[in-house]
Amino acid sequence: MTLEAGQKAPAFTAEDQTGTVRTSDEFAGSKLVIYFYPKAFTPGCTTESCDFRDRHDLLAAKGYQILGVSPDKPEKLQKFKDEYELPFDLLSDPEHAMSGAFGAYGPKTNYGREYMGIIRSTFLIDEDGAIEEAFYNVRAKGHADRITKAIDA
Repeated sequence: MTLEAGQKAPAFTAEDQTGTVRTSDEFAGSKLVIYFYPKAFTPGCTTESCDFRDRHDLLAAKGYQILGVSPDKPEKLQKFKDEYELPFDLLSDPEHAMSGAFGAYGPKTNYGREYMGIIRSTFLIDEDGAIEEAFYNVRAKGHADRITKAIDA
């Protein structure tokens, strides 16, 4: 199942890096960039997160808040946020409830081996809670640029 432009974004509840429970309701009326990544501190995920960090002010100026989501526990997310000075919240999704609802969890293949995992994906959500654009199976490097270009289009 994948999401498409115009569909309502799934409701979510997840702990952030501090262990605070966050819900989609608290972001009602806000534009969001939600990106799903497999694991904090890995090369690709670090690159992608830092690219979003470097574009944070530009995205904020366009009215978007950024949320990063991975299966990592809140304590690891706090270390990741601190080490790379990420100015946005990271959400913990160890049971894949949020990633599953967004279609960002499913079968993957690596070196001929199939397994279930996070499908690197990003969603632009408007202030009414509708999907503006959904990007699946993205490459970590350069993806934040693609997002800023999509917002400018």
